[in-house]
Amino acid sequence: MRVLVVEDNAEVARQLKDTLERELFVVDVAGDGEKGWFMGDTEAYDAVILDLGLPKLDGLTVLQRWRQGANHVPVLILTSRDTWREKVAGLRAGADDYLVKPFEMEELLARVEAVLRRSPQRPTDVSHLEIPGGRIDLARREVCFEEGHREELSEREVELVRYLAVNRGRAIARDELLQNVWRISPQGINTRTIDMHVARLREKLEESPEKPTVILTVRGKGYMLAGE
Repeated sequence: MRVLVVEDNAEVARQLKDTLERELFVVDVAGDGEKGWFMGDTEAYDAVILDLGLPKLDGLTVLQRWRQGANHVPVLILTSRDTWREKVAGLRAGADDYLVKPFEMEELLARVEAVLRRSPQRPTDVSHLEIPGGRIDLARREVCFEEGHREELSEREVELVRYLAVNRGRAIARDELLQNVWRISPQGINTRTIDMHVARLREKLEESPEKPTVILTVRGKGYMLAGE
């Protein structure tokens, strides 16, 4: 899952990033409110950790702009502002939770997991997908084509398709796939393994694998499942 940390204190941001990445989150950091607002509004995140006292654009304003624009990403406010008025203002602006500095990392992780569980925007599981000329049945690990032909999928191929499906419409980087599908750190790993798996999967899914219509390559970014 992708988390955006909007925090102007570089040391706090580094600690948050290191902790979340150890839990296999993919983490981006914005050091001011203007950049944080832009990233949260143009990229797909599963959760945001948002400071209030930010340069360029206050965190409360960032949150209000997201909600006014129908951006319902789960937001955990993380701030030193600890009066009840500040908490009420943050929650009324659309925050899902509020944690005051200083804090324990274990509590922060528990709160992030809680807002993800509660979020109506959290991607649900996928059991099947319609593709040109057929249907992918992830539960049965097979592709059924209209003319009667079938292809079996490996467990890894199923997980790869599922991850692309629940993130449909977003280009997924190879490093993110290694972390969330292969469950390994991308550091020092040759990401050609992703390309090889995608190539084999295309052979099973595509009528013309050299001109893919199901799993698309996004130049400079990664792979994306074609829209419905």
